[in-house]
Amino acid sequence: MKKNVQAILAAMGVMMVAAPTLAADIPELKVGWTIPAEEAKYLMMKRPEMFPDLGKKYTIKWTQFQGTSPMIQAMRANVLNCSTMAPMSLAQGSIESGLKAYIVAQHVYEKKGFFTVYWAVKKDSPIKSAADLKGKVLGTNAYGSGVYFNLVLWLEKNGLDPKKDVKIVETGFPPMADAIRSGRIDLGTMVQPFALLSQEKGDLRELASQADVQTPQVQIFEGCSQEYTNAHPEVVQAYIKDLERAMNMVQADHSLAVAVTSEVTRAPAALLSKYLMTDKDFARDKDMKPNLDSIQKTWDLYYKAGFLSKALNINDFVRKDTIAPVK
Repeated sequence: MKKNVQAILAAMGVMMVAAPTLAADIPELKVGWTIPAEEAKYLMMKRPEMFPDLGKKYTIKWTQFQGTSPMIQAMRANVLNCSTMAPMSLAQGSIESGLKAYIVAQHVYEKKGFFTVYWAVKKDSPIKSAADLKGKVLGTNAYGSGVYFNLVLWLEKNGLDPKKDVKIVETGFPPMADAIRSGRIDLGTMVQPFALLSQEKGDLRELASQADVQTPQVQIFEGCSQEYTNAHPEVVQAYIKDLERAMNMVQADHSLAVAVTSEVTRAPAALLSKYLMTDKDFARDKDMKPNLDSIQKTWDLYYKAGFLSKALNINDFVRKDTIAPVK
């Protein structure tokens, strides 16, 4: 695999962020990132001068990906040392390719009182419950994503067969609301900022949410290679400490969070300011402590439903001295 690293990167369409030449004795950490909801990483990328250890105790080579699944492939190929992961992507990477990783920090999660991914229909739609979806077309972002599996679990929980009673189609998040309005789909999956825009327009209505499947529910967390972590625990610890510092900074300074997120995502600051780091956004904890019980529950639900070929134990993915909060 190492011989094909460049081919793998080209196939994944990743973007390398060049770093200045530094002393050879400063260890380099290769980190993958994506959009959205990684504000701690965005701050470290755009304002490295705010982190005294970055560039002195260790350096970072940042690489952008289009989702967590390709990052798992890159981790397996030793292209990355750490990356953003979702419960499903780590589980699949472990089962299907033998990826060994530690869960080290948590980015965002869903819980009551904050935004949760939901399923919407037209405001004047006759669909009032899951039972009314029989024979309808439902939109999801991508087959095999966590959002897709949660939709399947919710349908089954309400007595519907996802393969026989409904038709699930890949729609993508940006055109989801318009697909509902035009009638191309009867129900669509809503995430921010598209949920906010549709709410302001007022023509769509929430039918149910992922909270009906599981709450709290971890969306994305940071994972690091066990091989690299075991060989360089001090580097991973320094990285986790900086992630924690960054998370505290973006939560304490809303304008800073909006500014760096706008720089990275190219999204208008005026739009981001309406929901980012508020109760209209995903939940975040300042200490970035991973909710291991929630991740285990997600894996158990997926295994019971047949999405995973074997059960997983969260303890196999934890090293106690390299998990947030690091003292």
